[in-house]
Amino acid sequence: MTAESRPWSAPPATGPVTATVRLPGSKSMTARALILAALADGPSVIEAPLRARDTELMAAGLRAIGVGVDTTDPARWVVTPGPFRGPARIDVGLAGTITRFLPPAVALADGPIEFDGDPHMRKRPLRPIVAALRTLGVTVDASPIDGLPLTVHGTGPVEGGEVVIDASGSSQFVSGLLLSAPRFAKGLTVRHEGPPVPSAPHLRMTTHMLRAAGAVVDDSVADVWVVEPGTLRGRTWTIEPDLSGAAPFFAAAAVTGGAVTLAGWPADSWQPVEQAIGIFRALGAEVTRSADGLTVRGTGTLRGVTADLSEVGELTPVVSALAALAEGPSELRGVEHIRGHETDRITALATELGRVGATVSEFPDGLRIEPGPLHGAVFETYADHRMAHAAAVIGLSVPGVELADVGCTSKTLPEFPELWAGLVAQRS
Repeated sequence: MTAESRPWSAPPATGPVTATVRLPGSKSMTARALILAALADGPSVIEAPLRARDTELMAAGLRAIGVGVDTTDPARWVVTPGPFRGPARIDVGLAGTITRFLPPAVALADGPIEFDGDPHMRKRPLRPIVAALRTLGVTVDASPIDGLPLTVHGTGPVEGGEVVIDASGSSQFVSGLLLSAPRFAKGLTVRHEGPPVPSAPHLRMTTHMLRAAGAVVDDSVADVWVVEPGTLRGRTWTIEPDLSGAAPFFAAAAVTGGAVTLAGWPADSWQPVEQAIGIFRALGAEVTRSADGLTVRGTGTLRGVTADLSEVGELTPVVSALAALAEGPSELRGVEHIRGHETDRITALATELGRVGATVSEFPDGLRIEPGPLHGAVFETYADHRMAHAAAVIGLSVPGVELADVGCTSKTLPEFPELWAGLVAQRS
């Protein structure tokens, strides 16, 4: 454990959990809004942003290259574009969004921009972004595996053109290139060649937000994205509540037979809500939408599932925890890409669910989970917020689950321990 580690006992539920929760904004939307605002032709406002380590590091990175990012009001950030300039050093922490979204943007800077972060980030894949930028004529210094530490030598304009990449490791490789593409002199065509790109809903979020900022994007051909050169408009972005961050709270309802409502859910969402609803229903929960928000109700039964999670890989840790508490075995597939997240989530989940008594087998792209008599244990979190969420869900039903470090939840939801304890204390 690191010096900042914060051991924590997961509170068990003593009855059905019934609550309405209000969660901060989507990390994915906040990160995209920050980049688009920094590249825009005038000021932008980001309403209800996620204020957490990942997004604060993104804001700090933009400030380092000359962008005004005023976060004085936590509910209303103001972004004022300015000419990107170096030299600058950017700390990415453990944020994949920064390492995939900012390098293409800072290629437009005047001067060298250095990137580095937490030790594990030096293992995370960046080669498709590095190779694409080099194809476009940008000078990039990188580690022997084309990862961090990394320096982008910005020279001002980027000509653009066409790149071919393998984005099977992360949809963020495509998103990162597309977000800056309108500012390239010739725009950009991105072609993916390789196994399917995971997390397709996040790519749709990127193209929706680009169009909302005034970009012309053609994604009518599978695995090809064409962005025309043009101006991005400053505007007001209203950030939705974070669906992935809500998953453990919804799981609390499913595990305890209670009901949890996520307040403030929009009628039309840019997040993969339909896929998430389908998974919770397959597990045995009821899901409804109303003016009050998105509600998950437990039915007293948790069923094993066979599910392709390729479009909602971020849900894998919480779904795995539910599978370990279900009445029958589950197979979760399509998530090989999560081996390259904050940790190798497939191996980490197999190890930790096994530690508390489940029988877990690994596939290259997922897990088979057979429930068994579960028992308390120290659940390692691997500096990974989603692993902490999984442990908290297990702890609802299994006394004695101790998280090695709950502090890692600060990556996307610093108040998670307090919110979770308050949730478990609210019973019907």
